Amino acid sequence: MSRSFLDASIPVLLSNLSTDEKISLLGAPNWWNTTPVERLEITSIRMSDGPNGVRGSSHFVSTPAQCLPCATSLASTFDVDLIQQAGSFLAEEAKIKSSVVLLAPTCNIQRNPLGGRAFESFSEDPHLSGKTFGTLAAAYVNGLQSKNVAATIKHFVGNDQEHERTAADSVVSDRALREIYLYPFMLAQKLAKPWAFMTSYGRIGGVHVAENPVFLQDILRKEWGFDGIVMSDWFGTYSVDLAINAGMDLEMPGPPRWRTPLLVNHMLSSQKVLLSTIDERVTTLLTFIQRQARRNPEVVYGDGKERTRDTPEIRAFARKLAAEGMVLLKNDNGFLPLKANEGEDVEAPLSAAWISKRGHATVLLPLTPTPSGQSRRIAIIGPNAKAGVISGGGSAALKASYIVTPYDGIVANAPKEFSFDYEVGCYAHKFLPTLENYLTTPTGEPGWLCEFYNHDSSGQPTGSSIASFVLHDTRIKLNDFLPPGLTETWTIKLNGELRVEKSAEYELGLTVAGRAKLWVNGKMTIDNWTKQRPGEFFYGQGTVEEKATVTLESDKPAHIYVEYTNTKPPAGPESDLSQPALMRGVRLGGCEKIDPDKALEDAVDLAASSDSVIIVAGLTPEWESEGFDRLTLDMPGRQNELISRVGKANPNAVVCLQAGSAVSMPWVNDVSAIIQAWYSGNEAGNALADVLFGKVNPSGKLPLTLPVREEDAPAYLSTRSENGKIHYREDLFVGYKWYQARDIKPLFAFGHGLSYTTFSFSDLSVSEPSSYDANLTVSVSLAVNNTGLVEGSEVVQVYVSLPDIGLITPRLQLRGFAKVKGLQPGLSQTVTITLHKYAVSYWDEVKHMWRAKVGEYGVSVGQSSDKILLKGSFELKEAFEWSGL
Repeated sequence: MSRSFLDASIPVLLSNLSTDEKISLLGAPNWWNTTPVERLEITSIRMSDGPNGVRGSSHFVSTPAQCLPCATSLASTFDVDLIQQAGSFLAEEAKIKSSVVLLAPTCNIQRNPLGGRAFESFSEDPHLSGKTFGTLAAAYVNGLQSKNVAATIKHFVGNDQEHERTAADSVVSDRALREIYLYPFMLAQKLAKPWAFMTSYGRIGGVHVAENPVFLQDILRKEWGFDGIVMSDWFGTYSVDLAINAGMDLEMPGPPRWRTPLLVNHMLSSQKVLLSTIDERVTTLLTFIQRQARRNPEVVYGDGKERTRDTPEIRAFARKLAAEGMVLLKNDNGFLPLKANEGEDVEAPLSAAWISKRGHATVLLPLTPTPSGQSRRIAIIGPNAKAGVISGGGSAALKASYIVTPYDGIVANAPKEFSFDYEVGCYAHKFLPTLENYLTTPTGEPGWLCEFYNHDSSGQPTGSSIASFVLHDTRIKLNDFLPPGLTETWTIKLNGELRVEKSAEYELGLTVAGRAKLWVNGKMTIDNWTKQRPGEFFYGQGTVEEKATVTLESDKPAHIYVEYTNTKPPAGPESDLSQPALMRGVRLGGCEKIDPDKALEDAVDLAASSDSVIIVAGLTPEWESEGFDRLTLDMPGRQNELISRVGKANPNAVVCLQAGSAVSMPWVNDVSAIIQAWYSGNEAGNALADVLFGKVNPSGKLPLTLPVREEDAPAYLSTRSENGKIHYREDLFVGYKWYQARDIKPLFAFGHGLSYTTFSFSDLSVSEPSSYDANLTVSVSLAVNNTGLVEGSEVVQVYVSLPDIGLITPRLQLRGFAKVKGLQPGLSQTVTITLHKYAVSYWDEVKHMWRAKVGEYGVSVGQSSDKILLKGSFELKEAFEWSGL
């Protein structure tokens, strides 16, 4: 296509577009592209899912990509510069996928630790999510857009749980809406100006945000000055005229359901939508497309291919990013970092004792130093140790270019004096693990063969295949790709040779959005075709996993054959509950059957006979995902029991938790150390090893509160939709603000995180306000001292207390932070944090503006929300009001 569009006049183009062409621009032709108009040489641009990687434009044949840590891990760094580098990194990842728009970052609030997409959002705190003059969201956006890739900040606004997410009305006060939920979007707009916003699925005030002019016009465009495009979330458009009139520019994905020529022309003829409004939306959209094409002509007018980047430098950055986000929650007696010989390194000593509870007695068990030259025996235990758990599920999931598991990373990076033994302990999967690493095609290639067949008039496969692909995943997703030439109903046939490492009984599972059967060595083994049970697969539109047990031999490959069709199951009371609706696909999984009791006992025995234990546990993308919320803080399977029993058998143990949010820890007193390792991307194993063995001194801080129990959480009993409404009863008291107001002790507080060294704060100085208006600044200065024995980094957290404003207000609110990096032992560094008008303001629901009142404002400086080390104050002598940004 000619590049004339780059220099074209948007008003001239608009005048030359037919009405149907204008309508086509307000929708999309497929899942990932805007609509081109070849007659006028208007190009299309491609977008891709984020936020922890760039998947590309196909779920079906995904191009492998680098997976970065999840948003809660990024937030744990408290490092604005590093997050901006991550944004720049993702921009380059987007461009090699021929994309110039990334659907990220997610800027919602973690009001509920059980929220299915909690791992996608930065924090429970709006200031950390969108910190003034150094926001995490803004840093992410600035990094992306510095490399000319458009950020699409989402989900605007109130998309804070998955239960009935497309229907639920978030019942939230105006003050909480402004001070908590809109706040990070507001600061991101002020500091980074994202080029695109994505609307949330749900309603506020009874109106879907995607068709709510208060949010899309009054707040976003008029009050905040946004001039980019507003797009819907996928299938998050619910009307023709309401969404267009409200200011939603682009319906996604395509082909459109609502913005068809038939429906929009009907709205035009009835004057429910005016042509001038269509012209406004088209002008906005064309301006955005042209800007992205001008910024990235080599991508937009390139070959459209998707590629994978992989260099030592890329891997090193991903590894550093993952390690910097890990949070050392507990480290009794300096148990970590693990060293080959007891006492060999005074800079990072191991513990001198085990503390083991036997009944009601506490017994000190001295550790015997390992003699020189003798290996130190380490047990690696847990269901996640050898699993490739790198991200949460849903839109954030991608096909990784490589994965370093915790087991592989630990073994590869350990001192030579260490030896390792492994036991799984228990299983914790929701669906049986995928099998792509054990499959080859009939011709011997890695993967399995997928062939598409048309149907005859009776709905049976006919003729030869019309398209074939070699797939390297046993999760077959067909929502965004089908080969041309298919009949309305069709079949795919999947063939492969399955080779297992051990002769044993194996459990296989088949999950489907459609209908499917599995044959093993010619024998029909699973029927998920004739009768189906609705389940959670594919965002709740698929079936449960139907399972069968087969005996497999290590020296004999088993032939695997799956037949799938996109037709509904036979008529019955549940046939319409199953699918296929918006999604289509099939998933094959399997693993060796284990005796649960024996597996647990074997792990306990191994722990008892080892010098130290590394337990890798947590969640997976099947437990923590878009599409549903978790039902409990407990980790799945028998993990809590496993950790407790292993810890009692050998307290010289560290638990490494892979999860995007909080989990319960009833065993917290049974182990010596705990690392919150999050979902850490491709480099998860290497980064974890760096922290365990002291190559990296941990400096991560919790961006959310970890509760002792679910009942302590602020949103408890207010997390699900009831009669179409979700009540935000905690109001302003989200996260740590609730725990402080209610005097509830959390398991680990917001901002908590240990180091292998120690720090002190001193010499606090708080300036007077520079002015008494919206230009106000207050400087908070202090000295940070490394009082330990090794180099380390520390986060300074500044909390502000408002004077009595006549309204119930949280006692402490994070309003500033700074990270001191690489401070040497015995040295001190002065840190200055500048507070702005946001630190003194609250939303006045009567006047509909921000207000700051006269009075004394407290300044509390600490290492976490519950560890305040210094206090000061400043006085605001004149009140002021402001609006906008």
